[in-house]
Amino acid sequence: MQQHALFDDVTLITPTAAMSPAVHGGRAKCLQRLIRLDLPVPTTVALSFDAIRGIARGRMPDVPAILSHFGPAPLLSVRPSSQDPDWGGPGAILNIGMNDERHALMRPRIGEAAATGLYLRFIQSYAVHVARLDPEPFHLPDVADAAALARMLEAYEDEADETFPQATGVQLAGVLRSMARAWEGTSARLLRQAKGAPADAGLGLVVQAMALGVGPDESGSGVIQFVEPVAGEPQITGRYLSQSQGREALAAGARAMYLTRDDRGASLQDLCPDAFAELVRMGGLIRTRLREEMQIEFTMEAERLFILDAVRVQRSNRAAVRIAVALAEDGAIPPEEAVMRIAPSALSELLHRQVDPAARRDLVVSGIAASPGAASGRIVFGSAEAQASASRGEDCILVRRETTPEDIRGMTAAKAVVTLRGGVTSHAAVIGRGLGVPCVVGASDLVIDRKRRQIVAPDGRRFAEGEIVTVDGTRGEVLAGEPPMLEAAIGGAVETLLGWADRFRDIGVRANADTPRDAQTARNFAAEGIGLCRTEHMFFDGDRIGLMREMIFAEDGDDRRAVLDRLLPLQRDDFARLFDIMAGQPVCIRLFDPPLHEFLPGDTAGLRELAEGLALPLAEVTRRVEALAEYNPMLGMRGVRLGVTVPEIYEMQARAIFEATVEASRSGAPVVPEIMIPLVSAMREVELVKGRIDAVAAAVKAETGRDFTYRLGVMVETPRACLRAGDIAAHAAFLSFGTNDLTQMTYGLSRDDAGRFMSAYVAQGVYEEDPFHLLDTEGVGELVQIGAERGRRGRPDITLSICGEHGGSRRAIEFCRDRGFDYVSCSPFRVPAARLAAAQLAIAAQRATSG
Repeated sequence: MQQHALFDDVTLITPTAAMSPAVHGGRAKCLQRLIRLDLPVPTTVALSFDAIRGIARGRMPDVPAILSHFGPAPLLSVRPSSQDPDWGGPGAILNIGMNDERHALMRPRIGEAAATGLYLRFIQSYAVHVARLDPEPFHLPDVADAAALARMLEAYEDEADETFPQATGVQLAGVLRSMARAWEGTSARLLRQAKGAPADAGLGLVVQAMALGVGPDESGSGVIQFVEPVAGEPQITGRYLSQSQGREALAAGARAMYLTRDDRGASLQDLCPDAFAELVRMGGLIRTRLREEMQIEFTMEAERLFILDAVRVQRSNRAAVRIAVALAEDGAIPPEEAVMRIAPSALSELLHRQVDPAARRDLVVSGIAASPGAASGRIVFGSAEAQASASRGEDCILVRRETTPEDIRGMTAAKAVVTLRGGVTSHAAVIGRGLGVPCVVGASDLVIDRKRRQIVAPDGRRFAEGEIVTVDGTRGEVLAGEPPMLEAAIGGAVETLLGWADRFRDIGVRANADTPRDAQTARNFAAEGIGLCRTEHMFFDGDRIGLMREMIFAEDGDDRRAVLDRLLPLQRDDFARLFDIMAGQPVCIRLFDPPLHEFLPGDTAGLRELAEGLALPLAEVTRRVEALAEYNPMLGMRGVRLGVTVPEIYEMQARAIFEATVEASRSGAPVVPEIMIPLVSAMREVELVKGRIDAVAAAVKAETGRDFTYRLGVMVETPRACLRAGDIAAHAAFLSFGTNDLTQMTYGLSRDDAGRFMSAYVAQGVYEEDPFHLLDTEGVGELVQIGAERGRRGRPDITLSICGEHGGSRRAIEFCRDRGFDYVSCSPFRVPAARLAAAQLAIAAQRATSG
């Protein structure tokens, strides 16, 4: 990259010097800001990224010119200055310029022990980090005297086959060369790329005059910050250590003193009250003018205060939210800046318990992070055991090869779920996110030993049923034991931040909610309605699955209606509760979607129980179950195909919706339900279902004497529906793109099985990312765009949305915003992150337009 002519490779940092984080790094730019605040920063020279690249290739800058800024016989430090502090860099080197002559001059001024200690530390640092010598001979002695110094110099000569360099220019050149080459090394490159840095990320270096921190009167060093880093609450923290340099105070343990007055020991506030007060004043100035909470590195030399550096305070996600909101409330930054500073993923983490970052992690197995949060509990292998455990008040972790709709009660009872199969849109993942239950899927290296009732980890360890493990759904890991947790942090600052986000975003955010419990969660997180209610999940609750099985085994339509009439009041109550919870907000109800076989048992014990419940021979039940089996049920008799061929199901659901609408409208504002037909691929399917639903609506109006309206729409999840959206839209008030199934059909991939090979595909660049995790805006996105454009041509006022699991991701929200969609819908626990991401996209677009 060619450097702009405005910038020099070597620059003395002054208030007006040409300085940029993209050229000299963040530390250099920060130091300039501190100098502009007239703070006591020692003389500093910045070397640009290009200068360091040149040094790594053997082109040294003019070292005497650098030294000319520091006067005769200087003592210097060199620190890294990368564009992003999180990318790291080589460690600082202090006391460059220490040599025999400087040592002799300093002994009478600061004392022999202090001067010799400085020289010893520099020799050790230079030997290990610059000359790359074996560190063993260079341990610092307990007593810093002339004999120890002689031994250290002799050790250097023995190891390096040359005397220790005495010229400051030679020492500085060696340090610059070493740090430049360290940054360009393979290991350092891979490490910073893992932290998100580009492969060609540059490094700058700053050369700074030393403030000694040792000597007569009160001298020392320390660090101070004004918030604590876990919760982000205002609190002065840090340490100070007399007769020290750099960040030694943080590693000094009991030898370091507190900053503020403390009953536990001595404090800087007591020792040097004026210096402490000045530090507090400077900290407030830095916070206001740099618009950030900073950790300040300071040195006192004979009670004179110097500011050496200020870096952004390292913070947890919950602290980041608290700090951003506090800065905005104090007027340091505008609210839109606070919104832009928080990663949406940080909010997802705050809504759940998390493993304490400081806790020891005993990894059992890794899988796919499917639903965030963490929970500990005893291992169970079935839904019945999970329910029994919950009834005893014992936390449990449900471990399954894969889950089915019949496992929903067990998933609800469990604190977390682990499956050996599946991907980010598998059944366990989708339901886990909806319930807010931590979930790890695709843990294929784990073995379930059913005979011994235990799991076997990849390293051979065995964990029996009843042993405690922890599921970290945020990182996709299962841990042994029960590490310390951090509780969820919602309320206060989070609510304030999201309130600001809602002021800026320009696309709606709804929630996928299948039950009243989900709806309440969605309401708590300020979703603007329900964008997808999957009604089939209601049929697995309590005794309803028995009624569903009875309906499936009915001989004809009349028998089916008779059973469905018993389900009707249960379904009606479900919808009435949803309408009540959402309090007039839109509720989009998807009609029954899954193949009927999902409601039937697959094992002999289950078949026997079913036969007994239906009073039928086992052979007859087995034959009927086998007859319903399909080679590829996800592409078979499901969705609208059931509505066309077994119309009684949709008729019952429509009646339940309309009767609930009438009931809810009696006590509040009129409810306008949205009814969504799933898996449509032809206009005629919509015509048939619409005709029957209209007939049910007319019947309910006649029976109740109440008028109501409803909106009928289509869930677009087949490629043909996208292509024929113009025809379909003529009969639909809205099109909601179900990107889970649409991705599955577009790619010809099973979302439950793709996890087995997806990591290899991503690693080899076949796919950018798992398309079930990150919306494929090219292939799937093109189909969605075609569907949207043709749908609008067929009906200009049609409502457009995405309701697949992609809906909560920034990428999908950006895609929808750019194409003028009305809203996105996602799992309830993803709603806050979606609200924040939508706001950030709107702010960025506004800035791009105005800038």
